[in-house]
Formats: sequence, C-alpha cells, structure tokens
Amino acid sequence: MKTDANVVPLTKAATEQSPTSPVGRLPVALIQVRDKAARQLQRTLQSLFDNADDSLFEMADRATSNAEQNTFFEAMRDLRLKRKNIERGFLQKVFEAFSNLNQYEIGKSQPQLGAVSFDSLTLVQDDELEESVALDAMVAKVMSRDGIALEHLTTRLNTLISKKLDDKGNPLGPVLLSSCFLDACSSLGVEIKVKLIILKLFEKYVLGGCEQLYAEANQVLAAAGVLPELKSVAPSRQPRPGSPARSTAAAGEEGFPLLAGGDEGMQEVFGALQELLSQVRGTAMPRRAQVADALPISSNDLMRLLSYMQQRAPAQIDLADFDLREQLEQLLARASAKSGKARVVGEVDEDVINLVSMLFEFILDDRTLPDSLKALIGRLQIPMLKVAVLDKTFFSRGSHPARRLLNEIASAALGWGEQGDAQRDSLYQKIEQVVQRLLNDFVDDPTIFSELLAEFMAFTGDERRRSELLEQRTRDAEEGRAKAELARREVEHALNERLLGKTLPEVVVRLLQEAWSKVLMLTCLKHGVDSAEWQAALQTMDDLVWSVAPHEEPEARLRLLELVPGLLKALREGMTSAAFDPFSTSEFFSQLESLHVQAFQRFKRVVAEAEPAPAADAQAPQAEGEMPLLELPPAEEAEDAPAMVEVVEEIVLLAPGQSRPQEPEAVLPDDDEALLQVDNLRVGSWVEIQEDEEHKLRCKLAAIIKPTGKFVFVNRTGMKVLEKTRTGLAVEFRRNAIRLLDDALLFDRALESVIGNLRKLKNT
Repeated sequence: MKTDANVVPLTKAATEQSPTSPVGRLPVALIQVRDKAARQLQRTLQSLFDNADDSLFEMADRATSNAEQNTFFEAMRDLRLKRKNIERGFLQKVFEAFSNLNQYEIGKSQPQLGAVSFDSLTLVQDDELEESVALDAMVAKVMSRDGIALEHLTTRLNTLISKKLDDKGNPLGPVLLSSCFLDACSSLGVEIKVKLIILKLFEKYVLGGCEQLYAEANQVLAAAGVLPELKSVAPSRQPRPGSPARSTAAAGEEGFPLLAGGDEGMQEVFGALQELLSQVRGTAMPRRAQVADALPISSNDLMRLLSYMQQRAPAQIDLADFDLREQLEQLLARASAKSGKARVVGEVDEDVINLVSMLFEFILDDRTLPDSLKALIGRLQIPMLKVAVLDKTFFSRGSHPARRLLNEIASAALGWGEQGDAQRDSLYQKIEQVVQRLLNDFVDDPTIFSELLAEFMAFTGDERRRSELLEQRTRDAEEGRAKAELARREVEHALNERLLGKTLPEVVVRLLQEAWSKVLMLTCLKHGVDSAEWQAALQTMDDLVWSVAPHEEPEARLRLLELVPGLLKALREGMTSAAFDPFSTSEFFSQLESLHVQAFQRFKRVVAEAEPAPAADAQAPQAEGEMPLLELPPAEEAEDAPAMVEVVEEIVLLAPGQSRPQEPEAVLPDDDEALLQVDNLRVGSWVEIQEDEEHKLRCKLAAIIKPTGKFVFVNRTGMKVLEKTRTGLAVEFRRNAIRLLDDALLFDRALESVIGNLRKLKNT
C-alpha cells in the first residue's frame, strides 16, 4: 500500500484554522501541550490507516457475497484516496478545539424535528443508533481506564483559560477526539458496517494511546508550574456488583473520586452524600420530626409548595433571617392543620433540602462574591432546590445547566465592584433579569436553565471580548512604556558617563540634556544600543564635548577645523529627526557658533604668544606655503567668556507627566514571605485591594512587565486601574491590604466545603 503523502505538516494544520480563532492568546504551556499532542495523534492516525487496508481486506475475504465483498474493496479505495484530507481535517479540528478554549460558543439551538414518515427514518435511526452505541462504548473505555488522568488535565486547563470546561469539552478528551474524527470522515461514502470497522480502528490506535497522551500533557503543564502538586494515580477499581454500600462508603472516605466519574458515579454521589447526612443528623442538623401517623408528601407536592414560596418570595430577602427549611415547615404545618392529617417531607427530599441549604450557606458566606450580588444570587435558592428535587445528578454532573448558570454568574461577578448606583451596571441588570425570569417562569421544566445559560453566556462573551481587546491594548501600551523606560535609563547612563564631574559651557549641557537626549531616546527605541546609529549618536555627543573643551596642543586646532562642519551637520540632522523645536534649535546653534569662534581665538593667542614676530618683519609678506591664521576681531568685538557649569548631580530624565523622580523603595530579603506571595501571582489572578477604610478595589493582574518589574492591573472592562512594583505589592501583602480572590467554580467549591464539613462533623 502506498503511503506517500502520509505526513501532514502541523504548521499547515495550524494555519488553516478559521481566521477568527485567537491562537495567539493561548498560553505558551497550552501551545506546547497542543503541539506535542498533535504529533502523537498524527502518528497514531497514520498507524490507523496503515492497518485499515489489512482489516478491510480481511473482512472482504470473509464476505458471503460479491456485493458485500465489493463494498469493502470500494471502502479501501475511498479510504486511500481521502486519507490525506482526513488526516489534515482531523488535526485541524483538534487545533480549532484548542483555539476555542478561550471563546464561548453561543446560540447553538437544538434541531427541531418536523413531521416525517417513520418508515423513512427507520434506516437512518438504526445507523445512527449503532454509531452512537459504538461511540459511547469507546468513550466509556477511555474514561474507565484514563479517567483520573483526564480529570487532572481538565483541572489544569481550567487554570489557564477563561472558559470553564469539563472532560467532555477537553480538546484531548475521548468525546471531542471522536467527534473530530467523525467530522473529518464525513466525506467517506461508506456503509455503517464499514464505518464501525473504522471506528474500531480509531479506538485501537488513537484512543488506545490516550494514557500516554494525558501523561505527557500533564507532565508538560506540571513542568510549567500548573498545579504541580496534582499527582495522577492509578484509576480506582470499579465496585463489584452487589456491593453498593461499600462503594458508597469508599466514596465518602476517599475524597469523592466519583464526583468526576461516569454515569455510575453520578448515581452514587447523592447516595454518598445521604450517608454522610445520616451520620451527622441530630448533631449538625435537626433530626427529622417524628410525628405519629405523619405521611410524607410526594416530590410533586413538594414542588408545588416550593413554587408557591417562589412566587411569593419578596423582592428583597434578608439573607441573615431567611431560612428555607423553616419557611417550608410553616407551610407544611398550615397544610396539615387544614387537611387534618400530619404531613412531613420525605427522607430523600429532606436530604436534598438540607444539602441545598448548606450549599447556599457557603455561597452567601463566600467573600469572593460582592455583597450586593449575594442578595440576587440568594434568591436562586428555591429554583436550585426545585432542580435538585427533579434531578439528583445536579450534585454530581458538572455540566448540569443549573450548576453552570450559577458558576457563570459567579465568575462574571468576580470582578464586579461595589458601585453607587448598581442598577445602572449592565452586569447587575443582566443577573437580575436571569433571577427574575427563573422566579417568574420556572415551574418544573428545567430546560429554562439551558436557555438562560445560553443567553447569559452570550452576554458575558460579548463583554469578555470587549474587555480582552481593551486589556490587550493596555498590555501593549505598558510594554511600550517599559521599552521607553529602558531607553531612558540607557540615555541617562550615557549622559552621566560623559558629563558627570565635568565643567562645561552651560549651553552645551542644556543642549545635551534637553535636545540631544531626545535624539538618543529615539535612536535607542528604533535601533537599539548595539546598532551603528546608536554609536554614531554617542560619537556626536563625544565630539561636541571635546569641541568646547580647552585644548593647548597644536594638532587640536587642525582637528577642530576638520570636526566642526561634520559635527554641526550631525547635530542639525539629529535634532530635526527628533522634531525638536526649530526656534530653540536656532538659539542653540547660534550660541554654539560663538563657542567655536572663541575656541579658534584661543588657538590664535596661544600661537601668537609662543612665536612673537620681530618689529622689522611685522609687515613682511607671508612666506609661501604657510597656513594663514584666523583673523581676530577687534578687541571691542571680542565675545565675553561663556557661562560655565559643573555637573555635580546625576542627570535624571523625567517621563512625560512625571513631576519628580520616584523615591527608591525599601529593599526586602529574597525569602520574604510577602515577596513569595507576589511571585505566586499569575496573570489573570483577581485580587481585592483595601484602598482605605471604606473603599475596596477589585482588579485582575493583566500583565507583568519584566523589564521594569511592573505589575499592571485592570478592572472588569479591561481598563488599567493600578500599577505596582514587586516590592510595592509585597508591602500591600504585609499590611494585609490585598486579598486573592478564588476564581474556582463557585458550586464546586461549595460542594467541596459541604463534604468537608460533613466529614469533620462525622469524626467528632
């Protein structure tokens, strides 16, 4: 089988992405993971095609009819012809999946099914069903074998990107890899049995290498400092059939490994939570009231009671006084009195109520959320409880729309600062609309959460794109300012090296400090300090200083005669290129001309005093070949001595808008704890800074400008609000005026906290 054109250049796959994909915005570590993974996927894909002919030929050999045999031979031919396009298409899809990590895909609606004949759908549905079953089996095997490594990779990716994703959205996860491969193979006109063979080969050669793929990706990110403490361990064994109690206990004791697992884990998580609740009931929370002949209400009845409470919830809730369980008990007491029969909440539903209440206790006590937004989010407690009653996977499925909506609201609110008129803020208004829509419209159909999630992500996606654009402009401006600062230091050093400690005419010192320093700045920025242009500008400055200094050696006169014309030309051209004020330039050159004339006069006097002419020969004609001396002007026309200044202080060039040099900061030891806290900051970290007793500033670290050591912070809109040095930040940490905001998913943090608290209470 011919294998030429098997190699697909990775650079080509990268360049063939959509023009809008923000490849340049991916972190460097993520680009390394992408490229390394692409190389392995390319090799495994080539192995797939190298073995596809043998597999299809073997199937053709087993065919029971000529038609079936021809089907396999045609598939072999089609696969050979389209192999190159499939390889390129697959890698391109993988690259696009990475590129989209920092973008949100909004507005994808579910396809609507029209009224069609069941007969016409039967064959297609059967084929799709077989394909779907095969894909589910492939994904399940990878998750069973490499689930923990994939989970760690997803966790690391979430620390690097703005969009939160789960294992299904991981570009190296089995779901996305399979989807990319199916899309790349869409041009193959093969029957379902051939497609299933190709999928089996994909499982064997590509997905079979996921263990190595995830191990290397995790290793690259750990080496780059992304959660290096996260150690991958061997996948936990599946519980034996018939031992649910053991698996539940294990989940409760060993950190809830099932929280990120497959379907079985989703079903078991709520059971594990129930077991923890049962062990602390009566201590951490009230024991269920034992009422004689009390009948538990159904989940449907509970939903109706919750809807009643939801519709009558006040617009402003006092979070400190609102107790959902107490409100529900009062309603049940009224219903019991009215019907004459004691009614209580069922055990399962009561556990759900307790869990949701504890989750919201954490959420409303979370210091990351602004207080004014806590009141809005607190009103979501009843809708979230209703969702949990309807669907217990709410506690285990990270992709659950209700959980995602809560997480997205919290993530968007991370950079929201307290404002005088919060209602005018677009984010506040959008969150308020979402909350009000849920309170008004949500009865028992949870699809409303998916709709609101899509709308909210579309809103935050637009806001994020605008803020990222402004943030990038801020970074570019700061990097330009840093380059200018470095150039300014180079010019200061060059001026001080040549002028400090010397006594020179005042006009020359002013010319160099006010005018030529700008020429040096421009040259340094455009060409750098290693360029010939920079050396030429320094030489012009050296020549000017030499030309106005006193010299008594005879050869100095000849050098000055040769030097002055070129020096004046270089000075004029340099000051013109720097757009220096023409009037000031003319004034400088006028005074400089006077200085050079006086220098020539000094040479004349020295020569005249050294060789006095006899009186008899005073009128003698000049001997042929002698160089004429400059004629001195009459005594009354002689210039006054120039004003001289001694440069005793270092020259400091001020940046535009800077009134005085900044005072040097205190020096802290390298192992200072506050400095270590600063070094642990990463770009994208949100912090809250206590500006004074009443005002707090929430801002995000947008850039660390290494040449100047500046840390640049922006607000939610991407506008620069703060600039600090490393030492300046360390001082803020020392006085506890700065606090890191936890940007992990809010619901996940709340669930971890609830589980941790229940374990502690169980062990007391």
